[in-house]
Amino acid sequence: MDRLLELLSQNARLSNQQLAVMLNKTEDEIQNQITAYEKAGIIRGYQALVNWEKADANKAFALIELRVTPQRDRGFDEIAHRIMQFDEVDSVYLMSGGFDLAVMVHGDTMQAIAMFVARRLAPLGSVLSTATHFILTRYKDGGVILNSEDEKDERRSVLCD
Repeated sequence: MDRLLELLSQNARLSNQQLAVMLNKTEDEIQNQITAYEKAGIIRGYQALVNWEKADANKAFALIELRVTPQRDRGFDEIAHRIMQFDEVDSVYLMSGGFDLAVMVHGDTMQAIAMFVARRLAPLGSVLSTATHFILTRYKDGGVILNSEDEKDERRSVLCD
């Protein structure tokens, strides 16, 4: 794997100057390579990884497993493309194993996600079955540890008699 891509995937906030020093290249070479990656579709975007549990926002996340019927001459691409269009959908993956697609979704509440699955996702023509797994706690995401053991737990213990 290209070292520049690896560094950017670990921390997209590194400046061209920092990357140039790390890779023993000029800033212009770094900028030209990044531009080439963007034009070629290798770099598709830049995002912040947010720990929503610490942010003052109500968010729910789930992994939806789907068994689907692949379409003749199109395989899984057509149904995956339809699923990608929903605003609630963050990621769609073709999988091996007992299900065909893994879909990461978000919503304001678990109820909102359940309604999305029941009313919009499950009724799609190619969908044979769904299994919804709600994300309760994210410990590590995108290679970043979100809930470090070094952080003090501020919850109080409750003693029951």
